[in-house]
Amino acid sequence: MVSRRPRLLHTATLLTAGDTHLAEDLVQATLTKLYVAWPAFQRADNPDGYVRRVLVNALIDEKRRIWRRREKTVAELPDVAGDLPSGAGAAGEAVKQALRELPPRMRAAVVFRYFYDLDVAATADALSCSEGNVKSQTARALDRLRTALPTLMPQGATP
Repeated sequence: MVSRRPRLLHTATLLTAGDTHLAEDLVQATLTKLYVAWPAFQRADNPDGYVRRVLVNALIDEKRRIWRRREKTVAELPDVAGDLPSGAGAAGEAVKQALRELPPRMRAAVVFRYFYDLDVAATADALSCSEGNVKSQTARALDRLRTALPTLMPQGATP
């Protein structure tokens, strides 16, 4: 797990649309759940798929927490000296914001299909759902992203 943690953190950061603090929390929750279920993990036919599934479930569990619903994120931190670097610029921030507005499972479908280039079957395995569900979640997510990001995407292109 030590060697896989950076990749897991990268995946969690994508799933949280760039929220590195939540990504760290998700990785820690995932590693804890894997430790508790280590015998099941060792018996898994696809260990990477098992880890992805645990990570997505941790994200969904986190989004269900009541206190998380009342928490509001802000673009700029109050009382911070100096400007924070923007990272990927305005376009990157627009993409992150559009991803944040997607429901967790829809966001996970987009991340696994387009950022990690998993096929429909592997994405369905990671999300514990049918392949048809992956296709519909991905199609709906792409429609929402096209609506949210019309200036960033050429006509007829997909993210």
